[in-house]
Amino acid sequence: MPIPAGPYTPENGEWTKNPFIPIPEDWQHTYVSIRGSNGEGEEIPLTGFQNQSWPAIVLQPGVSGLDMPPMELHANDSPNLDGSMYRGVRTAARPVLLPLFVYGIDRKTSRAFKRKLADALNPKNGFCVLTLVEQDGVVRRLQCYYVSGMEGNEATGATGFTWTSYGIQLVAYDPWFYGDTETEAHWSFGQALPFLGNPFLPLKLSSGTPASGELIVTNPGDIEAWPVWTITGPLKSFTFTGPAAPGKTPPSWGIPAQPGGADALQAGRTLTVDCRPGYKTITDDQGTNYFPLLSANPNLWSVPKGTSTVQANLVSGSGTPTVKLELLPRYATY
Repeated sequence: MPIPAGPYTPENGEWTKNPFIPIPEDWQHTYVSIRGSNGEGEEIPLTGFQNQSWPAIVLQPGVSGLDMPPMELHANDSPNLDGSMYRGVRTAARPVLLPLFVYGIDRKTSRAFKRKLADALNPKNGFCVLTLVEQDGVVRRLQCYYVSGMEGNEATGATGFTWTSYGIQLVAYDPWFYGDTETEAHWSFGQALPFLGNPFLPLKLSSGTPASGELIVTNPGDIEAWPVWTITGPLKSFTFTGPAAPGKTPPSWGIPAQPGGADALQAGRTLTVDCRPGYKTITDDQGTNYFPLLSANPNLWSVPKGTSTVQANLVSGSGTPTVKLELLPRYATY
């Protein structure tokens, strides 16, 4: 007969923990809520109510679409070869299914809950934000649009006088989860500042002299993230070169030296370089567009997951310029 194995083993007459047998950790259920009107509406909890008889909108078993998003693979076929040749992949929009049970203590309460849920899901009011929170406090948010599932079904077993059930279909056109913590790094030329609490070699520049250095950037997400750079002058010229994919030229962007030796970014000016898709803007604090000043073929590159190295080549003016990097990590699952 099999011998049961437990987390404790006898040692010198005493029972001690066996380090080779894992002990499960107590963990509460995930808290889930939804908020409409582009995330500005009233938060509707879908889990966590304390009393089974209390009116609520409750998430039922059968949720799908909250782990890996779907992928679209691209390949080429050859008439003379078996199979296909892989060419690339892109992440498709993420479909999400939420089985919901709406329960009221009376007919009036049930109808009020349905109206509140319909208002939160209505895409004419904007996207809704699906929020999931684990016991350790980790928050993941997904922006979704309602597709179908709340049309109503008066069949027996689907709706009652004070309750109803729905299979809400949502789609997340941005298929990645986001957290509440933004990664931020600062470099002050001449004074070292910490990066996420970990020391690293800061870039130091002498006034009016060219310099190059390596900036260590950490992206804690599951995939690449798009940074927003904030640069303060004075700088006569600068170039930021990102990590290169294997076999490819490293991407870069920057502003070259200006005619007559003028500063590319004057003292007191703050330049914001937004690399995010759909934005791709380079403006200063007065709204001036610096995009025409960029070097030829600029590439506002993304930061890969993990720790990577950015090559910075700058020529400082007569002052102390600074650089700040902000990015919002993206996650494949909650």
